[in-house]
Amino acid sequence: MSSLRAKIQDVFNEPACEQNRGKDAKARKKGCSKPLAPGAAAGGCAFDGAKILLQPITDVAQLIHAPLACEGNSWDNRGAASSGPTLWRTSFTTDLTELDVVMGQGERKLFKAIREIKEAYGPPAIFVYPTCVTALIGDDIEAVCKRAAEKFGLPVVPINAPGFVGSKNLGNKLAGEALLDHVIGAAEPDDAGPYDINILGEFNLSGEFWLVKPLLDRLGIRVRACIPGDARYLDIACAHRARAAMMVCSTALINLARKMEQRWDIPFFEGSFYGITDTSEALRQISQLLVKKGADPEILGRTEALIAEEEAIAWKKLAAYRPRLEGKRVLLNTGGVKSWSVVHALMEIGIEIVGTSVKKSTVEDKERIKQILKDDNHMFEQMAARELYAMLSECKADIMLSGGRTQFIALKAKTPWLDINQERQHPYAGYDGMVELVRQIDLAIHNPIWRQVREPAPWDCQPAVRQELPRTKSETATLHVVQELAGTTAGNFGEC
Repeated sequence: MSSLRAKIQDVFNEPACEQNRGKDAKARKKGCSKPLAPGAAAGGCAFDGAKILLQPITDVAQLIHAPLACEGNSWDNRGAASSGPTLWRTSFTTDLTELDVVMGQGERKLFKAIREIKEAYGPPAIFVYPTCVTALIGDDIEAVCKRAAEKFGLPVVPINAPGFVGSKNLGNKLAGEALLDHVIGAAEPDDAGPYDINILGEFNLSGEFWLVKPLLDRLGIRVRACIPGDARYLDIACAHRARAAMMVCSTALINLARKMEQRWDIPFFEGSFYGITDTSEALRQISQLLVKKGADPEILGRTEALIAEEEAIAWKKLAAYRPRLEGKRVLLNTGGVKSWSVVHALMEIGIEIVGTSVKKSTVEDKERIKQILKDDNHMFEQMAARELYAMLSECKADIMLSGGRTQFIALKAKTPWLDINQERQHPYAGYDGMVELVRQIDLAIHNPIWRQVREPAPWDCQPAVRQELPRTKSETATLHVVQELAGTTAGNFGEC
C-alpha cells in the first residue's frame, strides 16, 4: 500500500496540469476529488476508471481479483470497438468468497486463475485488478503477478487501483501509470520510422477512430499505438518509439503524455477530431510535430492538400442541412473534451448553443468554451433533473445532446434527444463523422413523432356529436337545449 500511496501522491502533483500548478502545497495534496469510502464507490471509483481505460486493449485478458459483484458487463463496456481480437469482451474474476477471505486463500486463488487463463486462452498479457476487498485484506497482488509472470512466461501486470482510493478519473491516471511501469518499453519494434505517432485517450467509441485513421494513412502517418482504442498489447509495448503524440482526453492521460515526453522525448499536443475545423487543425499539428522531429517537410504540403479536399467534400454535404438546422438551439449535457469540441463543431453549421455542462471538464476545457462562446453564461457545472426538465418543457432548446442517463428527461418534456456519450451507436469523429452527427441531429429534430406526441391525447378530447341520421322534431329541440346550456354551436360541439 505504501507504493500505491506514493503513486497517488505523484498523480496529484501533476506539473502538466495548469489547475494543479495554481494550488498551494496543501491543496495539491488533496488532489482533484475527495477519496471515496469503501462500499460507497459503485459506478465512479478508481477501479472502474482503471478498467474503463484499459479494457479496450483488445487482446489482453482482464482479471478482476475480487468478489463476483465487482465485475461488470464487459461486453458493453463504453461502446469501444475492435477490428480483431474479442478477448477483451470476456469477463474474468477470481470470485472471492467470504470463506476465501477468512481462510486467507485469496493469493492462491489468484495464481490459479492466472494459470487457467494462460492455458485456456494464451493471451499476450494478463492485467490483474485488485478492488476494495482484496486491497483491504492485504493480498500482495504485485508479488503474485511477478511470480506468475516468471512461472508462465508472459507479462502479468498489476493494475493497483482499488475503488476506495479515489474517483474514476484518478483510476484513469493510475492505469496510465501501470502502463508506464510495466508495458510501454517492454518490446522493441523492428520497423520504427519517422512518421510514427501515438494517439492517447482515444477509445474508438462506435468505431469512430476508423473514420480518422484513413486520413493519417493517406499522409503516410502510422499510428504506432492508439491507447486504448482498438489497441494490441504489442502496440503499446512499442509505443515509446513514436515520434509524436496527440492527446484526445487530457483529464484521463495527461500524466502518461507528460512522462512519455520526459522519458522518450515524444512531444505531444491536445486536440480533437470532432468538427471540421478541429479535425483539420489536429492533422496540421501532427504533421508539424513530425517535421520538428526530423520528418520530411513535404508532409506539410500534402497535409494542406488533404485538408482542402476533405473540407470541400464535407461542406458540400453539410450545405443541405444548414437551412434546416441554422438557428436551432442545442442543450449539451455532457463533459470532458466534448464540452468544447462538440460545441465548436455544432456552431460551424449555425446551431446555437444554449448551454453546455462542464462537470468533467478541465480548466483548459472551460477556457476553450469561453473563447468559442465569447462568454461563460452558457456553462453549468451540474443541472438538476427538474431544472433540465423545466428548460426543455419551456422550449428553450430544440434538442438535447447527452448520455443515456438523462434521455428520459427529454422524452418526458417531449423534446428531441440524441446520444452523444459512450453508449452511442454512430461515430462522430473526423469529417465524415461530423456529417453523420449533423444528419442524426436533423433526423431527431424533424422526426414527425414529436408533432404527434405534442398533440392533446385522444382521451383529453370530448367525443364529437354526429349528425348522420335524420332527427325528429323532438330530438332537434332537445339538441338545441343542450347546445344552449353548453354555450356551443352545432359546428364545434364536442370538438377538441
